[in-house]
Amino acid sequence: MANFNTILSLQLFIFSSSILLIIPSCLAYNVVSFGARGDGRTDSTAPFLRAWMAACSSAKPNNVYVPRGTYVIRPVTFTGPCRSRIEFRIVGTVVAPADYNVIGGSSFWILFYKVSRLSVYGGTIDAKGHGFWSCRRSGHSCPPGARSITFLWCDNVLLSGLKSLNSQIMNVAIDYSSHVRVQNVRIRSPSGSPNTDGIHVENSRDVTIKDSIIQTGDDCISIGPGSMNMLIQKIGCGPGHGISIGSLANSYNEAGVQNITVANSVFTKTQNGVRIKSWARPSDGYAKNLMFRNLVMRNVGFPILIDQNYCPEDNCPHQGSGVKVSEVTYKNVKGTSSTQQAIKLDCSNTTPCTGIKLQDIKLSFVDYRLRRPALTYCRNAHGRHGGTVIPKSCF
Repeated sequence: MANFNTILSLQLFIFSSSILLIIPSCLAYNVVSFGARGDGRTDSTAPFLRAWMAACSSAKPNNVYVPRGTYVIRPVTFTGPCRSRIEFRIVGTVVAPADYNVIGGSSFWILFYKVSRLSVYGGTIDAKGHGFWSCRRSGHSCPPGARSITFLWCDNVLLSGLKSLNSQIMNVAIDYSSHVRVQNVRIRSPSGSPNTDGIHVENSRDVTIKDSIIQTGDDCISIGPGSMNMLIQKIGCGPGHGISIGSLANSYNEAGVQNITVANSVFTKTQNGVRIKSWARPSDGYAKNLMFRNLVMRNVGFPILIDQNYCPEDNCPHQGSGVKVSEVTYKNVKGTSSTQQAIKLDCSNTTPCTGIKLQDIKLSFVDYRLRRPALTYCRNAHGRHGGTVIPKSCF
């Protein structure tokens, strides 16, 4: 197994190296040339759109270039299809308006819609979510909140070197898209910020996420219905809720999740490690062919977790989850758990989990007062184990 202790320490190298990628060969579509001002005050939404439309309509591959400075933009949609390959290169910082309502009433802040052959290099985007989070905590009437950057109905996408800060809700969202690669990104929201997923993927296929540091108030990476053929590797996750498949069973007629690999990653003081979660309600959904391998857990609550009775506010219908969880492998998972149940496989009483494999697991419980051993909890879960499994397998 790789030396995952180096992942976090290498973050400066990752991002300093990515700077080499953001020097454009052509400055023809510099947003400043279209009227944008990097003074941190002037609304530059219209100039950004004009630069995009010019680049998108070009018959030759071209780029939109955001130079040094701080640019304020309101909700904006960059629409395709474009005539040729297009790049969006950010050297400076893009920020949301100070009033959280300006973007909070929209589902999206920065949206790429129906764009193929797109590369986004960054740069920093800052949604300034603090006011929105305060509204959510106060119980007042608040807007629904905006995702920071979204790829919707896109194909052949690269997102590299971006730093996303303080998203109102999700930092990066990938929906109804294919052949997407996310690499060398840095995502940071405070640990107490509500529902600030790092990267959310849904109804998408052939997605790779790698070499990234994600610190959030919710899932570092969440994988929703309709996701398939995903590779997630070399991720530094924490704080946050870990990497989750789900929530599933939001509806009865729900697309399944399959062929997902999470590998070579480190989880530090996260609420969970790798989690599969579904609501306890009927559904024809499924999660199958899932691989979790070469993972390091550092003081993580529930490092290995299947929760098919997910009910965060205790207002669930208390039925059995119809989601079929099968063919799930946990291989070479090591480290420490902050809860005694280091392995918790809480499956549906109506649709038990099948084909679960635990191989070469070594997890200990961090309890310096009582020195209690870590435990494995299984309900309605069936499978097998191989090699040394600590705590002891229930199969």
